[in-house]
Amino acid sequence: MQKLSRWLRIVIGLIGMLLFLDGAILIALKKIHIGTVLPLLLGLFLLFYAAYCYHLQRFFFYHSRLHSVWRLGWLCFWLWLISLGYFFNYLSNSNLNTRTPPAAKAIIVLGSGVINGQPSPTLANRLDRAAPVVLAQPNAKLVLTGGVDFAETESEAAVMSRYLQQRYNIPTAQIILEDQSTSTELHLQNSQALLSAQQISTQQPIVIITSDFHTLRAAAIAKKQGYNQVSMLGATTPLGTRYNAWLREYFAYGSGWLLNEY
Repeated sequence: MQKLSRWLRIVIGLIGMLLFLDGAILIALKKIHIGTVLPLLLGLFLLFYAAYCYHLQRFFFYHSRLHSVWRLGWLCFWLWLISLGYFFNYLSNSNLNTRTPPAAKAIIVLGSGVINGQPSPTLANRLDRAAPVVLAQPNAKLVLTGGVDFAETESEAAVMSRYLQQRYNIPTAQIILEDQSTSTELHLQNSQALLSAQQISTQQPIVIITSDFHTLRAAAIAKKQGYNQVSMLGATTPLGTRYNAWLREYFAYGSGWLLNEY
C-alpha cells in the first residue's frame, strides 16, 4: 500500500509539473486568460500535494471539521476529472464526423499562431483543410484571420495567404485579409465588416474552418454574433500538441461561458 501511495504521488507530481509548465510557458508568451491561468494553478496545487501529502493528511486527520472540507474538495476534483473525460470523448468522437461542406458565400479560416514567419503546425492543418474547400468553391470569398503574434513582424492573415498561394495557387482576388484580431471573438467580429463590404451578410451560408477541438466554442461565439447559417469544419490537431490543446480548450470553453462570450 505504501509503495502504491508513493507511485501515486509521483504520478500526481508529474501531472502537476506538466500543467504548471503548460500554463507558465503560455503566460510567458502573453497568452493570459483563464484557459492558461487555471492549469497553472491546478498544477501548483498538485505539485504541493505531491510534495507534502503526508503532512496534509496528518493535519486534516487532527482537524476533523477541516477534514470534511478537504474530502469535499477531492470529490469536486474527481467530478471535474470525469467531466474532462467526457469533454475529451466528445472531441474524439466529433473528429470522426467528416463531411463535405455546403455551398457558401464565404469561407473563414481562424488563425492559430505563427512561428518564425510560418504557420504553426496547427494552423497549417487548418489551411490544408481549407484549401480543397476553397478550390471547390471559386466564387466564395476566403477570409483569413489573425493579427501580429508576439515576437512576429507579419500578421497571421498575411502568412496564411502566402501559404495558400504558394502551396495551392489560391488566387489573391478570392482572399480577404483580416489582420487585426487576436482572439476567436475578434476574428469573427472583424470579419463581419469585411464581408459586408463584399455584400455578404451573416445571414448567408458561411463555412468556418478551425481545429477539431475548437469547433464547439467557435460555433457558439459565431451564433451569438449573428452568424445564422454557419457550417463548421475541423482540422485534425497534430498528435504532439493534441491533448495539450484539448485541455486548454476545456478551460477556455468554460471561461467563455462564464465571460458571456456565447
